[in-house]
Amino acid sequence: MRNTRFGSVTRGAALGAALLALGAIPAAGPLDGAASGVAFAPGVETAVAQEAGPGDETTVVVRAVAHDAKVIGSGVGGVRITIRNAETGEVLARGLQEGGTGSTERIMRKPHPRAGTVYGTEDAAAYEAVLSLDSPTRVEIVAEGPLGTPHATQRASRTMLLVPGRDVTGEGVVLELYGFTVEMQRPSDDATPVAGQSMPVRASVTMLCGCPIEPGGLWDADRIDVTARLVRDGRVVRESEMSFAGETNIFEGTITPPADGGYELVILASDAERANFGQVRTEVSVREE
Repeated sequence: MRNTRFGSVTRGAALGAALLALGAIPAAGPLDGAASGVAFAPGVETAVAQEAGPGDETTVVVRAVAHDAKVIGSGVGGVRITIRNAETGEVLARGLQEGGTGSTERIMRKPHPRAGTVYGTEDAAAYEAVLSLDSPTRVEIVAEGPLGTPHATQRASRTMLLVPGRDVTGEGVVLELYGFTVEMQRPSDDATPVAGQSMPVRASVTMLCGCPIEPGGLWDADRIDVTARLVRDGRVVRESEMSFAGETNIFEGTITPPADGGYELVILASDAERANFGQVRTEVSVREE
């Protein structure tokens, strides 16, 4: 892709002097600009077109973080990052964000400064791309993760202008993914619930970064509602609250199927105040009493 770039007034003046010396343009007095139809004002730069070379390399760092938590890293499967031209859809770069979850002290305990490093510490996960851009380009940056739990994968995107040779490093472009990762532990796949009898349910609930949830912790179990639901034909037929089980991340309870047949069991975690939600679903077959 070819593009036209512009030099400063100094380069334009040098070219003009050369053309004047060769007789390619007529000499003009200090006021002749008005006669030629071009007005020159003191302190205003003029420019002259010149051919651009290959696209400039531009480094872009992207970080996907869990809302109200830390950086999403390798421990939960990382995050897929895609950078594409927002006008044409062309994929400019794609790769995996890998690394650690960052500094708990900086992210969760200290006030966040208007400018400075919060997520971009040495061990924190990130994705770095080197793009070849010929001109200022509007891009869409997409983050999808955590990849270790496909049913809990969330997506966030942002459009922005990138300028050739102007690197975006340090903290980088930060994208927030909202939600919880909920994983079913009970009932097991081989369990056969009985109609009219209570069925034990148990699930693990974590932030998307894998950060631990417990009562009174940085991620407080007491502010998260965890509910078990039995769904049939798209309608909730039973619902039961689950409680913290005394083990980090674990919630448990019971729910009673009203009749035999097939159901969908849904474990739903909610923190509406912080706009974080997550769920896991599984099919259960209930036999007669």
